[in-house]
Amino acid sequence: MPRLDGRVALVTGASGGIGAGIARRFAQAGAAVVVHFRRGEARARELVGRIEAAGGAAVALSADLTREEECHRLVEAAYAWRGRLDALVNNAGIQPLRDLADMTADEWRRLSEANVTSAFCCTQAAADLMARQDGGGTVTHIASIEGSHPASGHAHYSASKAALIMFARSAALEYGPRGIRVNSVSPGLVDRPGLADEWPQGVERWGRAAPLGRLGRPEDIGNACVFLASDAASWITGTDLVVDGGVGARPTW
Repeated sequence: MPRLDGRVALVTGASGGIGAGIARRFAQAGAAVVVHFRRGEARARELVGRIEAAGGAAVALSADLTREEECHRLVEAAYAWRGRLDALVNNAGIQPLRDLADMTADEWRRLSEANVTSAFCCTQAAADLMARQDGGGTVTHIASIEGSHPASGHAHYSASKAALIMFARSAALEYGPRGIRVNSVSPGLVDRPGLADEWPQGVERWGRAAPLGRLGRPEDIGNACVFLASDAASWITGTDLVVDGGVGARPTW
């Protein structure tokens, strides 16, 4: 794993699941980690405790990222913690199910605000600070393979992930001259406690479809994010890194 010693990373939505896996990997790579949460305070503080017990540095900060001022407050607090901010991972988001025919405009707007507008606001705030410090910084959006392969009941979610992929490319174009790299990571199905019980058919189908024969783990996504934030990826910007166990290589005809 590339080393990130002396760097500071902010991971939004890090109180559980993929976000926690990303935060753990950044800490294991030597970065000081800001663990953002909205409702999962106990899980966030438990994660901070585990990172500190392993010899790392972490702090838990709360914010409602559907509010622009809260995005800016979070980023500024993360920067103030150690006097710099080297990596932002826009992981926070929601994934409700709703058939398109039954979806309301309000549901569409709520998801867009949670998944896309929050990333826009946090990116803008972070880039402003990163551009003023030595070494610039990196921004990584957690998108999804649904950004290019939609699923039923996920029209709003798939559209939001496609928007994140294009937003990363657009931001890379404009922020590159200021020393800031912007990319996205598109996970496939990532395992979590209880998933096999809640959706046994889907888990079984995924296992058959994935050439690597398993679901993803949060740490798999964390590895990709650490790589993109590291010097090993110093000439990579504006790209989408797909982490799906090879499912995207499976023919659909």
